[in-house]
Amino acid sequence: MMASEFGKVAVMFGGTSAEREVSLMSGRGVLAALQGQGIAAEAFDPAERPLAEIREYDRVFVILHGGHGENGDLQGALELMGVPYTGPGVLTSAVALDKLRTKLMWQAVGLPVPDYELLNAQTDFAAVERRLGLPMFVKPAREGSSIGVTKVKQPGELAAAYAAAAKYDSLVIAERAMLGGEYTVTILGDVALPIVKIEPATEFYDYDAKYFRDDTIYRCPSGLPPELEKKIQQQALEAFSVLNGRGWSRVDFLMDAAGQHYFLEVNTAPGMTSHSLAPIAARAAGMEYPAFVRRILELAALD
Repeated sequence: MMASEFGKVAVMFGGTSAEREVSLMSGRGVLAALQGQGIAAEAFDPAERPLAEIREYDRVFVILHGGHGENGDLQGALELMGVPYTGPGVLTSAVALDKLRTKLMWQAVGLPVPDYELLNAQTDFAAVERRLGLPMFVKPAREGSSIGVTKVKQPGELAAAYAAAAKYDSLVIAERAMLGGEYTVTILGDVALPIVKIEPATEFYDYDAKYFRDDTIYRCPSGLPPELEKKIQQQALEAFSVLNGRGWSRVDFLMDAAGQHYFLEVNTAPGMTSHSLAPIAARAAGMEYPAFVRRILELAALD
């Protein structure tokens, strides 16, 4: 597409979720990349402007992370206003932000997911520790960027981890730790980009490791055997398709010590900061950041 064909573009970032700070970083990068290519792009922070003003635009690049930006609320509003937007639609966004529902859908079609338990205040925490084993991860089911996540390593720590996660979400899950490596597959249209392996210097790939530390190592090529990488890429496309995904997203997965992979979650508005995974995968596929951003915008649509 020619720059003029995009029309007036709103880059929607910021917002009110717990991931606002990260969204601001992502949005500034996207905005600069579009403007640098002569595209009429403007910043739009829904925390500072009425959403109704989006009717002035021809397309929306959604780079809000978490909360209303990824849970389907925003997508529903854009559908009603008839303004095409980047990323998946209403249903996909709502389900993907909910890690529990995502797991249930993947299990229904036979895709591998880590063993998990749904927690509440009445849970027998000791019994869950015995069943899942240690270490395990405890997380809010509907947050991103590792916000509220705790790695439980010692017996008796699960109750406190639950309380920490419950500050962010009433839906909390405990998940068996898979310690064979952390990986991600970026989906762009109907293509799975090269897999990225993540090697954090911290206990796990937490908020600081994702966005602020310079000692996290990203490997692309991932080091996985080519046939296994191809298999996982195809399954990642299936995992995205099961959720009725379109546009672009990022599918995260873990490996266990035996080399078996387990799908973790889908990020429907992945980070686009200098530390983010999707741009690394795009670069490995031959697309520099500006071209990647432009291609995502080309895929903007309505359900």
